[in-house]
Amino acid sequence: MNQFLQILGSILLECFPALIWGYVYYKKNPEDKRLTVITFIVGALAVFPILLYKFSWQYLPWLNAFRFADNYKADLIGLSTFLVIPLSVVITFMLVGVMEELMKLFAVKVVDDEEFKDIDDAIEFFIIAALGFSFTENILYFYNIWVIEGPTHLFLPFLFRSSFSTFAHIMFSGIFGYYYGVAHFAKEVLQDEIREHRYHWTKLLHRIFNARQDKMFHQEKMLEGAIIAIGLHAIFNIFLEMNLTFLVVPFLIAGYITLDYLFALKETHKHFGKLHVGFRNHPHPKSGVYFTPRMVMKMKG
Repeated sequence: MNQFLQILGSILLECFPALIWGYVYYKKNPEDKRLTVITFIVGALAVFPILLYKFSWQYLPWLNAFRFADNYKADLIGLSTFLVIPLSVVITFMLVGVMEELMKLFAVKVVDDEEFKDIDDAIEFFIIAALGFSFTENILYFYNIWVIEGPTHLFLPFLFRSSFSTFAHIMFSGIFGYYYGVAHFAKEVLQDEIREHRYHWTKLLHRIFNARQDKMFHQEKMLEGAIIAIGLHAIFNIFLEMNLTFLVVPFLIAGYITLDYLFALKETHKHFGKLHVGFRNHPHPKSGVYFTPRMVMKMKG
């Protein structure tokens, strides 16, 4: 009974911030309620494959990719005279970022197969998936603290996880959602502009990953968005792991400014007609046409 109450208490504790964050973003751009619920639930369930993977280490230790990072504990990265980070920490949290961001991407793809019509949908559903993922992650976090340290130690973790950690997930996914939306809905004119104004690091990125010269624009932008989201995720976790919590607030403020900038940029693209609405800039993976299945049905009707 005590364990049941701990689980129930952890769920109820996380429901409060989840409802607030969900209301804030749903109110900005209301989406189909059914799809919103599905995306949230799949995002929440996306935590469990990662837990299953970690559980498998007990019986199949060779599956533990984090053991690779242990080989680099003695290698240090000096970002300044006051900040030295073991390379093993960087590798570990890059792997964490890869797993978590890809699982949130999977939650979005469950809905995206037939439903996305514009860049706004991409951003909104990425954020909803992030809220679902954060929901389950925080419940597990609260439950572990409750069991190990007792309910009296929940207040500060609750404040931190409900505000900073949840917003961090929203930030990573919101940025990823922007790149995902541009990848699928950018018109030729915007694609040309993006190619002409690539930064040095993005040019290097495309040279590294573009083994095929005919690689599609949407694949490039999705890869770029994934790497940025994973990198930011890793930096946030490294700050927490190295007890550099004084850097968390400026990091999230910078992230908020970036997200706000991308939202404004997206509106500028829409204003000048540089983004498609209702169909993609490449054949749909299921239907094989540029229009989404819903649009095709409307056209036939």
